[in-house]
Amino acid sequence: MNRLIIRGGRLFDPSTGTDGIHNLYVMGGRIASFKPADRDTTEINPGPGVEVIDARGLLVTPGLIDVHTHLREPGFEYKETIRTGTLSAAAGGFTSILCMANTAPVNDNESVTRYILEKAKEEGAVNVFPVGALSVGQKGERLADMRELKRAGCVAVSDDGMPVVNGGLMRKALEYSSVCGMPVISHSEDTALSGSGVMNEGAVSTRLGLKGIPNAAEESMIARDISLAELTGGRLHIAHVSARGSVELIRMARGKGLKVTAEAAPHHLTLTDEAVGRYNTNAKMNPPLRTVADVEALRAGLRDGAIDCAATDHAPQSIIEKDVEFERAANGIVGLETAFSLVYGLVADGLLPLNAAISALTINPARAMGLDRGTLKVGSVADIAIIDVNRDWTVDPLKLKSKSKNTPFTGMTLKGVIVKTIVGGRTVFSAD
Repeated sequence: MNRLIIRGGRLFDPSTGTDGIHNLYVMGGRIASFKPADRDTTEINPGPGVEVIDARGLLVTPGLIDVHTHLREPGFEYKETIRTGTLSAAAGGFTSILCMANTAPVNDNESVTRYILEKAKEEGAVNVFPVGALSVGQKGERLADMRELKRAGCVAVSDDGMPVVNGGLMRKALEYSSVCGMPVISHSEDTALSGSGVMNEGAVSTRLGLKGIPNAAEESMIARDISLAELTGGRLHIAHVSARGSVELIRMARGKGLKVTAEAAPHHLTLTDEAVGRYNTNAKMNPPLRTVADVEALRAGLRDGAIDCAATDHAPQSIIEKDVEFERAANGIVGLETAFSLVYGLVADGLLPLNAAISALTINPARAMGLDRGTLKVGSVADIAIIDVNRDWTVDPLKLKSKSKNTPFTGMTLKGVIVKTIVGGRTVFSAD
């Protein structure tokens, strides 16, 4: 039985309240024990079958979890594949990712789900948890068979990429969510309000002459879905929150004890609509980058727990979709490899406590989606990230593991380098 010893790192695990210099012991792919390094009398003997990692000066956390990834396979392999997407995840410190259903064919049935899981088992570097489509074909007309999707291995349902305009359909999905034990992930957008908008509605869109999307397009749909969650008692998770009014709605819902969780993307936590600059299509996404006031509200939500998850919304697009006029460009950016550094940058700047940052990337996503991950407690699966938070790096798209290179962070210097990513006790990424 292979053994792993991670020696002398700062073990930081919000799920157990652990924060200190520890030696961490892994056996058979699970956490065997951890002990304060200064009081550990265990003889560390790197004999046969024992790997020792010197983590002195490094941060050791549960493996990061992303509840919002687009792997593009099947159907759009020219943008990303399960192999390249999971390699990108591993390079970003992520050990578990949830992949969205907007593939071709859409993941609305058992056969597609099983294809994804088998492909991930054969070629994936990290754990892949499929999200099934909420509606058949993501057409927003008829509820997909949530029980079938659950049996096949899906952990949630969502029509992400397309909002569920039909309130009756969303109500039915939320009713089934409690029966099936799967949260409903909402892409909150009133398309009658967003219309043909391509960026945030405000001073920047006016200056650039681009059609804007008002905050109300998101806020009004979130209000509807929270109301339906209260009506049904269902489990609602709100994806990619971007607007300040949305944060307040979610905060009120959580204050009422509703089964509502939410995520914010690192790019919405760090960039404003000014990043569009001179029509930079790599700053085009849905929901769009918004204002300083919105960014500050999202950060406050992450601090006080209204927003419990930081999720990448990793959306690979090829140069074919991005190297065009802004209005015609596809939405989305790659985010798996920059996510930790962007969130940790808020910690380094004194804008976010470390506990809130690591919780948003580990135990909170696990709890929101009902996963047995996000913790280093004894007996848990040994999914681990080892990070040098004192080291900087510069974003070079050509060095990203993702097949697509659409990032607005090109040339930026970020803090926090993923040193090693370990899945089930096995190293799947090493920066060395």
